[in-house]
Amino acid sequence: MNPSTPIHPAEFPGGPALFRLDPAVSHLNHGSFGAVPIPVQEAQAALREEAHADPDAFFIDAPDRIAAARARVARHLGADPDGIAFIANATEGANLALDAVPLADGDEILVTDHGYGTVVAAAARRAPITTVALDPYLPDEDAVRETVLAALTPRTKAVVLDHISSPTARLIASPRLLADLTARGITTLVDGAHAPGMVADPLAAGADFWFGNLHKWGYAPSGSAVLAVAPAHRGRVRALVPSWEDAHGFPRSVENRATADYTGWLAAPEGLDLLDRLDAAKVRAHNAALAAHGAALLAEIPGLTPLPYTEGLAMRALRLPPGTAETQPEASALRERIAADLRIRVLVWAWPGGGGIRVCGQIYNRPEEYERLAAELPACLQAALSRAGAGTCP
Repeated sequence: MNPSTPIHPAEFPGGPALFRLDPAVSHLNHGSFGAVPIPVQEAQAALREEAHADPDAFFIDAPDRIAAARARVARHLGADPDGIAFIANATEGANLALDAVPLADGDEILVTDHGYGTVVAAAARRAPITTVALDPYLPDEDAVRETVLAALTPRTKAVVLDHISSPTARLIASPRLLADLTARGITTLVDGAHAPGMVADPLAAGADFWFGNLHKWGYAPSGSAVLAVAPAHRGRVRALVPSWEDAHGFPRSVENRATADYTGWLAAPEGLDLLDRLDAAKVRAHNAALAAHGAALLAEIPGLTPLPYTEGLAMRALRLPPGTAETQPEASALRERIAADLRIRVLVWAWPGGGGIRVCGQIYNRPEEYERLAAELPACLQAALSRAGAGTCP
């Protein structure tokens, strides 16, 4: 778990040309919003033209076409096409899943302090929550597992876990942890926002509910995600808003949104197909190597500490010096200062005692972008410490 030595990975052939990203900006934050490749943009544009040309035909046929697109996505994910549904994002998946968990008075939901804010908020709407603190320096999956299990109480009915944590970029919902929770009769909900496209087997095996975004590492249009539900729970999943497809039950009832824009879902398989054409294993290895390269360079900056990581992921995180990005406003200010002054996009996350920085690797990135970040970041950190988050990078 020590930081890797800089390996100067080669550029991915033709990678930058597949995107319409501003070349004056170093986009090292693919994990937050993704980026849609040009062929997928064009596929979605063609679908929109079709919808505008004959709205009646498009919307009447939409449920069957969505089902066909879902089957294509299911093949990529290794999922049962009748066990997944298109949704807009992982937070919607969390709400649908939580609504399907039978909860009685006194039941509690366990979450972690690594959980995504809106997903945690969704759990808190349904039942009292217990938040287990996961030290970012926990050395491995077993340590994470033991910490979660130790936080369970007789009132714990469900547990919401990140598949891959957003701030610290590491595996949380390991197969062994999920098996242990299931053996205790606890319902498991896994936030797989970063899994499709970044890991070879994106569905968290053994989870009762899993929800993941396709628009990040799966190259799908924005607003494309899926909810996977184990057979025992599918009959309880209800759409957040009733639709004309309710009689069909899950998954069609969840997917019908009347005259919504379905073109992102219909184009989503094109993103996963493109990933396969590029050689998904090669893309994953390249992206992971770039993230490792960037993390190793940043680790040479005094005050930055690399965090334990999961091998093979295209994201890496480091802790910032004490006094830096300890609150969300401070983290946001530092993130935007780096963007404005350096023209580099990264994630800066808040944490008591010193926040963190996360870099991602994608086929449009080049090694020298991370080298420039490592060279120029110290001045930004010094400004943040000396000016309490104000001013610009010297």
